[in-house]
Amino acid sequence: MPVLSPPELERALSLLRAGEAIGLPTETVYGLAADALRPEATARIFAIKGRPTNHPLILHLADASWLDDYVADVPERARRLADAFWPGPLTLLLKRGERVPTTATGGLDTVAVRVPNHPIALEVLRAYGRPLAAPSANRFGSVSPTTREHVVADLGSDVPLVLDGGACAIGLESTIVDLTRESPRLVRPGGISAIELERVLGEAVLPADGTE
Repeated sequence: MPVLSPPELERALSLLRAGEAIGLPTETVYGLAADALRPEATARIFAIKGRPTNHPLILHLADASWLDDYVADVPERARRLADAFWPGPLTLLLKRGERVPTTATGGLDTVAVRVPNHPIALEVLRAYGRPLAAPSANRFGSVSPTTREHVVADLGSDVPLVLDGGACAIGLESTIVDLTRESPRLVRPGGISAIELERVLGEAVLPADGTE
């Protein structure tokens, strides 16, 4: 199991505190991580990736207990899915809490959150104590990276640190499910299927292009 040395962890934390973005391994793909609550930090993500600023970022949390701090209303559905699939490749779209700036949500009043299932990502999150926005660590429109080498080859010196967590176990982005509507709706297919979600929820999950 990959672990960080104390100097590696301290360097990662120092860069995050300084508003920088770092390469962070997760079980899905490598993320370009920065402090989700600081607009100047998320601006670094958008600048490095060349990503439009109206594209929402996923907030990575250390634990499901953080939900109430960053989500305005946590429905019972969300707690059931979190209990079943976190840490893991499931992102929940919920109502944005006041502590989350709209610079991290693409100007929307919703926020996407997940708890990654990777020891290094969780170690950094717990030590940092704040959510990290971490879209895939690649230029906008490029293939998502699944190794440290992929990140370095694509982003180069634009990223001061890329933590090495080995190859991603899943190599596919997280499933995103919207829980802000009357019925759950799949926003993006990923590592967890709609059938698995429905089994936990006991109700149908609308397809990505579904309407109510």
